[in-house]
Amino acid sequence: MKFTTYLRDGAPRLAVVDGADLIDLNDAQPQVPADLRAALKAGVDLHAAANAALAAKAARQPLAGTALAPLVPEPGKTVCLGLNYFDHAKEGGREKPDYPWFFYRGSSSLIAHGDAGVVPRVSGKFDYEAELAVVIGRKVPRHTTQADALAHVFGYSCFNDMSVRDYQKRTPQWTIGKNFDGTGGFGPVLVTADELPPGAAGLKIQGRLNGQVMQDANTSDMIFSVAETIALLAEVLTLEAGDVIVMGTPAGVGQARTPPVWMKAGDTFEVEIERIGTLVNPIVNERA
Repeated sequence: MKFTTYLRDGAPRLAVVDGADLIDLNDAQPQVPADLRAALKAGVDLHAAANAALAAKAARQPLAGTALAPLVPEPGKTVCLGLNYFDHAKEGGREKPDYPWFFYRGSSSLIAHGDAGVVPRVSGKFDYEAELAVVIGRKVPRHTTQADALAHVFGYSCFNDMSVRDYQKRTPQWTIGKNFDGTGGFGPVLVTADELPPGAAGLKIQGRLNGQVMQDANTSDMIFSVAETIALLAEVLTLEAGDVIVMGTPAGVGQARTPPVWMKAGDTFEVEIERIGTLVNPIVNERA
């Protein structure tokens, strides 16, 4: 099953996707909160609600041309991984990490499918990172084991972890270079976990700049799997419904190329993950 978050009168609304159409889930099933995170936190059976909406032949609108929001507009937490593909760690001059390089993203950095990634005025070293996003469906108690971790995943989406590299390198903590406004592409749809292999393993992932393939890998190449990542986080903190984990990027990023390839105004970057979808973000300059 597929879900998306779209905009109505400037406010995000949860919708189920059926083919080329979407159905506003709150309109069709008023007991369902209009926000994905709120619905998950309330413990709503979104599969049942979506199936009821489909069976009732609720009102539809075309997905194409509809303004979308970030898939989870206000995640409770967005935890990201760095250096989580073998080849990407190598191209960055590092060996396989013994522990994930975790960092946070704030909600103000997130943008939707179709929204513009913004080259900041203070830097031209604006890079792309095609990534798999994990949406937590229910609370992950502390010390949840790897064997039980995937039962807490609601679904998967695409993410572009756009990075301002010179700011990222100003400090040993990467957070500052990963939280510029307009740099976290997220969407366009979520595919529920039951529709995909466990942990979304074995899926082709590509990043394309202006149609040229820059990153081409498989989610099985991740160093730390989704299940292991959730278990490691559960040693430390409580993951909650509506939290997001962004699983790191494969080799081929712009900073590792000779000469480096930086995104600029007029470019378009696409993240495609097999059986999930394609996230597209044009690139613009920050307004003066």
